[in-house]
Amino acid sequence: MKRLNVTIKLEMSVPDDWELITTSEGGEVIKMPDGQYLDLAIEPLFASNPEETWTNTDNENVLNDILDLVESEEVIYEMVTH
Repeated sequence: MKRLNVTIKLEMSVPDDWELITTSEGGEVIKMPDGQYLDLAIEPLFASNPEETWTNTDNENVLNDILDLVESEEVIYEMVTH
């Protein structure tokens, strides 16, 4: 089997009332003002043609098969104020 390294870096402008919080397991997530929490991570998208619309899968088995290939995931959040 081959190894595929995927690095995802997002830079977003977010509302001032979003906060970073640490979970009981030591990870970080975003606390939103409406009582929701947001974690940005991998979500596989699929298409039958690379020039067409990409969508997630409704098939849990396919999603689980892809996610089972992930050996580690690292998400680093940094809140920067201007």
